[in-house]
Amino acid sequence: RVFGRTAAAVSEALRGAAAHLPVDINPRPPRRNSFEVSLVKEDGSTVELWSGISKGPPRKLKFPQPEAVVEALKSSLA
Repeated sequence: RVFGRTAAAVSEALRGAAAHLPVDINPRPPRRNSFEVSLVKEDGSTVELWSGISKGPPRKLKFPQPEAVVEALKSSLA
């Protein structure tokens, strides 16, 4: 449940910040107990915007604040 709520909040924030970019949630099966956000550029390269794999405990550190992901996106696009 937490994964779904966080994914919905992050995708909404990303769509608000960059409406021209498509946002896909889990285009491939996700890693177990992980939360990651990546940007796939036009040339096919991938930029990791956020990863909670090495974070925590506590468990809440494994999930990003949507604003942090938006800032990482903006700096990756600049």
